[in-house]
Amino acid sequence: MKTLSLVCSLIVLSIVIASAQPPKGPVTPGTTFGSSISAENAIPVADLSGILKDDQSHPVKVTGTVTDVCPKKGCWLSLQMPDNSKVFVKMKDYGFFVPVELIGKTVVVDAEAKLIKTSVDELKHYAEDAKKTREEIDAIKEPKEEIRLTANGIVIVK
Repeated sequence: MKTLSLVCSLIVLSIVIASAQPPKGPVTPGTTFGSSISAENAIPVADLSGILKDDQSHPVKVTGTVTDVCPKKGCWLSLQMPDNSKVFVKMKDYGFFVPVELIGKTVVVDAEAKLIKTSVDELKHYAEDAKKTREEIDAIKEPKEEIRLTANGIVIVK
């Protein structure tokens, strides 16, 4: 009975470990994650600042270069802005994940965009996900105003 219990525990642990990693798969132009979308009518991510002047949510389709992907699950990514800041992208309802190999790729994201104030706790959580050093995490002392995208779908364009 103890052996069966140990075997079951090992199987469950293996499933948990395997599911706690970003997906593997193709990262070639045309590959989609989440809802199937096209790149048509996408605006540059840099244009978001001009659209988001209030605290309202706005549907957008933006194109940008991926700079970071959550190395734990692939549940978030960052897009590069021209001023070297980043736009944070979360996947809607954790409905899909992206591979870390997306870093450096140009993508189109179909999403809801909003200006938000991210709490210190949430910023530290994402820093831990990104495997930042303890010093970098401890240096986060203030909430941050940022553009947040909640993605319905992502397509790789190059």
